[in-house]
Amino acid sequence: MIERPGAAAGNWYYRKQAFDQDETLHYDLPDLRLVAAIADSGALTRAAERVHLAPSSASHRLSQLEASLGVALFERHARGLTPTVAGESLLRHARQVFAQLEQMHADLAPYASGLNAQVTVFANTNAINCFLPEDLGDFLREHPQIRVSLEEQPSPAIVGAVAAGQVDIGVVAAEGDFGGLAVTPYRRDRLVLIVAAEHPLAGQREIAFADVLNEAFVCLHAGSAIHTFMMNHAARLGGRLDVRIQVRSFAAVCRMVGAGVGIGMVPRSSVAADERLKTVEIADAWAPRDLHLCVRERAALSPAARALFDHLATMGGG
Repeated sequence: MIERPGAAAGNWYYRKQAFDQDETLHYDLPDLRLVAAIADSGALTRAAERVHLAPSSASHRLSQLEASLGVALFERHARGLTPTVAGESLLRHARQVFAQLEQMHADLAPYASGLNAQVTVFANTNAINCFLPEDLGDFLREHPQIRVSLEEQPSPAIVGAVAAGQVDIGVVAAEGDFGGLAVTPYRRDRLVLIVAAEHPLAGQREIAFADVLNEAFVCLHAGSAIHTFMMNHAARLGGRLDVRIQVRSFAAVCRMVGAGVGIGMVPRSSVAADERLKTVEIADAWAPRDLHLCVRERAALSPAARALFDHLATMGGG
């Protein structure tokens, strides 16, 4: 399947080549905007007005698109038009196209306002929730013409992305193989269990992760780096976590645990003073979660990426 620019500026078409035929399908952006406008308004005339077309032109465009696709996109009835199943499918894809275009415009707009560099950073959950907000805030106040693209990923995926040159800087937990990357200490931290003050585990100083697999857990959302980390370690022990509820931040984990919903595993740096919570050390060797910065080679970084790398290393005492 091939996408390439159409003849008119801002337009494009989609070409599908089959083994037994060469079929070209034209998906104009104005066509997609018309489909969305019809679906939103339920009437061709109102949709035509919304996308600045004459009703006859809008009707012709819709007919041509349906003929090209070989399927009806709307059901015509006395009250107007409603999408068919095929129309709903096209509409979902069209809205994704619009969202991607808006993101492209958002990414490009700062360059017109004086942005002169962008740095891409992958970081694990701990770094994003506990350290990077303040550290990046300090950096961006000092460098207003630099934009930072930050994405959360598990540490192994971060190492792979940095090694492949897809990311400028990675922030990872100090475990496993760094694959020959240049590594600098960033922050020291440790995973701990948190339990409600009245929980039976509240009086213990230390416990092995294997001994709490039967407990109900409050976890971060599926797909977060620390959720993946916990699930993998539970699987290695031959068990699985009983996840009672999933939330979006360490602060929410702490509040849920304090309310007695379950127990949690979070970085020590994320636990604020709260009389409803007790902290229990994790005895496992992987509990220390010191964070490191990793790059392919510091000297090969762009000036903006090198400035950010040095700033983070300094902020973390590296």
